[in-house]
Amino acid sequence: MEIIDQLYQQYQQSHRVTTDSRQITSGCIFFALKGETFDGNAFARQALEQGAALCVISNPEYKVDDRCLVVEDVLAVLQQLAKHHREQLHIPFVGITGTNGKTTTKNLIAAVLAKKFNVTATEGNLNNDIGVPLSVLKITRDTQIAVIEMGANHPDDIAKLVKVSQPDYGLITNVGKAHLLGFGSFEGVKAAKGELYKWLGANPGSLIFLNADDPDLRQMAAGQPCHTYEYGIAYQGAEVLTCSPEEPFLRIRLGKYTISTKLVGAYNATNVLAALAIGEYFGVRKNSAIAAIEGFTPTNNRSQMTRTEANTLIVDAYNANPSSMAAALDNFANVESARKVALLGDMRELGDDSVSEHVKVVEKLTAMGLDAYLVGEEFKKALAATGAGFGWFESSDALAAHLSDSPLRDAVVLIKGSRGIQMEKVLPVL
Repeated sequence: MEIIDQLYQQYQQSHRVTTDSRQITSGCIFFALKGETFDGNAFARQALEQGAALCVISNPEYKVDDRCLVVEDVLAVLQQLAKHHREQLHIPFVGITGTNGKTTTKNLIAAVLAKKFNVTATEGNLNNDIGVPLSVLKITRDTQIAVIEMGANHPDDIAKLVKVSQPDYGLITNVGKAHLLGFGSFEGVKAAKGELYKWLGANPGSLIFLNADDPDLRQMAAGQPCHTYEYGIAYQGAEVLTCSPEEPFLRIRLGKYTISTKLVGAYNATNVLAALAIGEYFGVRKNSAIAAIEGFTPTNNRSQMTRTEANTLIVDAYNANPSSMAAALDNFANVESARKVALLGDMRELGDDSVSEHVKVVEKLTAMGLDAYLVGEEFKKALAATGAGFGWFESSDALAAHLSDSPLRDAVVLIKGSRGIQMEKVLPVL
């Protein structure tokens, strides 16, 4: 603990830590992480020259002077420092995990709680074994409530992260059968995500925010001795209103309220209700909470962004109509990447306008200069009408088989299509 005490003393002076040598600020602590393609140790001298107060390194060859602390495992020390900081804090911590929708739900919760509290929430996708401790260490004495997102690629990831963040309250958005990478099975997903419930159950006074409509989550929570605070579309008698080209975004009728969001996809309805439930529990006025939801604009209008070992995925595969497809492609146009690929499925239930609307999408793809793979009979007709040279597949299974044989690498990939096309089938091979 001696090194943690030394680091914490310095941390209290600046409240700044970083693992990125490009983000050095005066008085910060630089943690020199080492990965397969980089070695942070090599930047220790540069970090000190740029104003870092201390550098935590693992290779003594890079020790400049006594401001470099040599440890065996830099990441472990970062996590220990965050855990120590967490233990000094006496504010509510809300932990969030799940297969889909973590980032959107976390942002909605933070927006709602910010109507009453000074909130510190996970920034961006800092939800892994590096990001969670960095998020905890961003919490200052002014913070009244913390919202910490936790992601998992391996079975024991959540179990490790809850030991750092030590949440008092927890929410699992869902446990999905479509995302089995790294877990081996659906039961593996449940076991990994369920570590959040296990942590809460083992700590008296903790509480689970539970989607009462989800039988898997109900079953997982039932085994824990802590209280639950429930929400859900059916449970609350909420109604997801029909989308249209004129009203492309999610709208929810909840009692006397109609909530109009800037989110794409009906699957986000439970995320909205989760944020409202947490706001209600913590005493945020209903009108203020709804205003926060309606004022929330997701970054790049994405519904879910995930990173695999090979690619960055923007997954919006639940549904599609002309307006939402156009919004997604406009978003995609602003994403900076050396390689971008769109995997798009048919837009269903467009009647007599179907071919012309699919032609518009093909023309937009052409104008944007994107690589694209298209799925479904309507896109086949649109390709014939325009003469565009995009790849075409009869089904998402056929596209998945192609991508298994010819993998995408180092790309940002947009996946979008109507529910009936089941574009999520391409995820395991990305």
